[in-house]
Amino acid sequence: MTKPIYLDYNATTPHDPKVIEAMRPFLEEEFGNPSSSHYYGRRPKQAVAKARDQVASLLNCTPEEIMFSSGGTESNNHAIRGVAQTCRDKGNHIITSQIEHPAVLEVCAYLEQNGYEITYLPVDHEGMVSVSDVSNAIKAETILITIMHANNEVGTIQPISEIAEVAKQNGILLHTDAAQSIGKISVDVDALGVDLLSVAGHKVYATKGIGALYIRKGVNPAKFMHGAGQEFGLRAGTENVLEIVGLGKACEVADRDLQHKSDHLISMRERLYEGIKRECKQVKINGHPEKRLPNTLNISFLDLEANRILDEIGLEVAASAGAACHSETVAVSHVLKAMRVPLNWAKGTLRLTTGRMTTEDDIDMSVQVIGNAVKKMRTS
Repeated sequence: MTKPIYLDYNATTPHDPKVIEAMRPFLEEEFGNPSSSHYYGRRPKQAVAKARDQVASLLNCTPEEIMFSSGGTESNNHAIRGVAQTCRDKGNHIITSQIEHPAVLEVCAYLEQNGYEITYLPVDHEGMVSVSDVSNAIKAETILITIMHANNEVGTIQPISEIAEVAKQNGILLHTDAAQSIGKISVDVDALGVDLLSVAGHKVYATKGIGALYIRKGVNPAKFMHGAGQEFGLRAGTENVLEIVGLGKACEVADRDLQHKSDHLISMRERLYEGIKRECKQVKINGHPEKRLPNTLNISFLDLEANRILDEIGLEVAASAGAACHSETVAVSHVLKAMRVPLNWAKGTLRLTTGRMTTEDDIDMSVQVIGNAVKKMRTS
């Protein structure tokens, strides 16, 4: 059986061959503990240090500002809960947005149950947070602002550098979840002005179960795990050398000729959109038309049901739905709800995301498959 064309790169990415090659020695030969002072610990220790350099180079920070984690979810948890704990004597108010990933929203909900106040900022119809809304939400008790760099569903890129100026003027820490933007657009922590930034390995052609948290020098979130003192004492536990090496290599590859990679993603995304527009009627894009991830096409089909479209195309194209329709109920994603997308559009929403491996043939075949499915559903 031929595998479906993969258009779900925002969910996860394939492993880059260079990542696999870099990891192989640490799967087959180099099994030592980086904390061991003898021969077997030397190469693993050097490999972890090299990976820290590679991640830091991509983000334009120092290696000492990079802490490895088990993924984007842990990094978000550590950043938000860690700051909430260490800054509790300064205040209990946190500002976020209504369209954050659950790895942020669920942490905020947990903190709400434990005496913290959370402000969930709205977004406009293009999924953009207003800088003035951020500024107006600040109180004397505000200790943290956490706004994602780019949205995982519609791809809208948030004005993080402008939000950072507001945060700095008010002496408030700023965290951003950059899981979706790494490797697609420039992510420079100094240009963004953030104090903490989350990275997820499996979104950047590395493996699942590895990530990183950038922590600006002088920022001190509480420890995430207690133990022997690895990761500068913030996250105890023997290092996951194999996957740390993979993340480091993935960041090195992402850093190389980023503009060329981004141009390819845009080309594939636009070819896909133009093809779908040509083949199908009554379609619309969700998200900002320009300030959007180069690979992300969130598209709605009027009066159709997304899960039925996926059923029709599933053997040939792999994608994600923005809504799930059941008997007499429609579960629309929290992002589309926050953007106030009308139900007759929202229920027929697909997220189609391209990647480095996507080819023109993949796109052309996907257009044909999606077009045929939509036409079939409109006439049935």
